[in-house]
Amino acid sequence: MNSKDYRAISVKILTALQKGSGSLTSHLAQYTDLHDYGLLQETTYGACRWFHALEYLLNQLVSKPLRDKDLDLKSLLIIGFYQLRELSIPDYAVINETVSTAGMYGKPWRKSLINGVLRNYLRSQHELEERLNQSAADTRYSHPSWLVDELFKQWPEQAKQILAHNNVRPPMTLRANQRQTSREELLKQLHVASVGAQPGKFSNTAIYLDQPRPLANLPGFDNGQLSVQDEASQLVPALLQLSPGQSVLDACAAPGGKTCHILESECSLTSLLALDRASDRVNKIKDNLTRLHLEATTLCADVNSPSTWWDGKKFDRILLDAPCSATGVVRRHPDIKLLGTPENVLSLQKNQQELLSSLWPCLKKGGLLLYTTCSLLRQENEFIIDEFLQCTDNAKYEGVAADWGVECRYGRQLLTGANDGPDGFFYCLLRKI
Repeated sequence: MNSKDYRAISVKILTALQKGSGSLTSHLAQYTDLHDYGLLQETTYGACRWFHALEYLLNQLVSKPLRDKDLDLKSLLIIGFYQLRELSIPDYAVINETVSTAGMYGKPWRKSLINGVLRNYLRSQHELEERLNQSAADTRYSHPSWLVDELFKQWPEQAKQILAHNNVRPPMTLRANQRQTSREELLKQLHVASVGAQPGKFSNTAIYLDQPRPLANLPGFDNGQLSVQDEASQLVPALLQLSPGQSVLDACAAPGGKTCHILESECSLTSLLALDRASDRVNKIKDNLTRLHLEATTLCADVNSPSTWWDGKKFDRILLDAPCSATGVVRRHPDIKLLGTPENVLSLQKNQQELLSSLWPCLKKGGLLLYTTCSLLRQENEFIIDEFLQCTDNAKYEGVAADWGVECRYGRQLLTGANDGPDGFFYCLLRKI
């Protein structure tokens, strides 16, 4: 493939996402062997991150909105805007290659349109950016309007900061394997290897790298001394209040980061069962366990059908990291801005309620269930807990005593941090009485 192919692939991916098909992760997985994969990844992530702002700029420069059948043209222009605005590629190269890519679609009129629109943007860039800065919050912060409305309604004091943090590049965060080493020792090894790193603020196993690095270049990765995991999810084992001899269920466990951290934190558990409903995701759990020389039982199963996987022996601890809107990890998955909808949130709420109800009978009396999501929306978090408690006589809410996050009526919420802070994450602890 020549160097221009990555742009055509970027158009294909961005067009699919606008149609609600697939995800950045699933689309990019098909092109990891592409010579320009790094540029493909940068371009698609950036176009999604700034999509709503770039769409606004595009609409300022065309006499009428592009037709639905020209969605690929819209994608190509948005990619061109992103590269002119954010990347160090020379302007003339961006314009020439964007126009050249347009020629692949067999519609000559597109070439002149693209050439004119991109050159007009460069001529009027300062004025257009000023206009963008004065526009509505959804355009200015480059988010879908439904999500902006929800954040300002639910987090009025923090919404602007959340939106700004969603647009920064996420940090690369490591987890020190306490079975083998300490965070302090890993920080020393990283310093010797000239890798800038800082300790996390909330978890005693978290390390933030000053700049992302290939895993192969990190001392301690090959021998299992460290893993990649955001600091927010590293808080899970401590909240579970683990002890020797306990049996633990990690429901919705893939890709296995929390499963492995639980085993690293308490090496004398009687058992740990990790479930996920997709076989390829279960394989990722197994891969992580193998690399870290840890043992757990893994099953491909539907959590909502306990009769297909549960032997009737109740668990001391259950972790339910429920599927959610992922609105706390937009900075890591900017395609959420294109794929997420209020209707999706409603569907997820129904599933979250079903998961809680299905798992509760599997918990021992006196046992703890930790409900977590990477969502910032109360309807997926404390509202789910409120409804569950109202219809479950033997469930008791236990507060999370901590000096981090925001205390909610039920549970505790970490809001999305800056480029040296954790993802947005919700935690709620329930005890069976």
